[in-house]
Amino acid sequence: MTDWELILTMVGEKATKDITSAKDVNGFPELKQTAREGGDIAKNTRKELEQKIGKSIISNENYLHLTEKKKQLPERRKFK
Repeated sequence: MTDWELILTMVGEKATKDITSAKDVNGFPELKQTAREGGDIAKNTRKELEQKIGKSIISNENYLHLTEKKKQLPERRKFK
């Protein structure tokens, strides 16, 4: 994750938490809605920043190659 990806993830999570607290939300449908609202705040922030700097802040890098290495490891013995 790049610095910006991490920062925007944190913005979305904090916004969701604060919206949920402010609305005193209970129940899955309401929590799902506040999660969308928090995510929208992060998305809009990302789009505005990308427009200002003229490039994407989302990296093409990922860590899927680590899961491939994990698959190649010999199976571990399970103790009973």
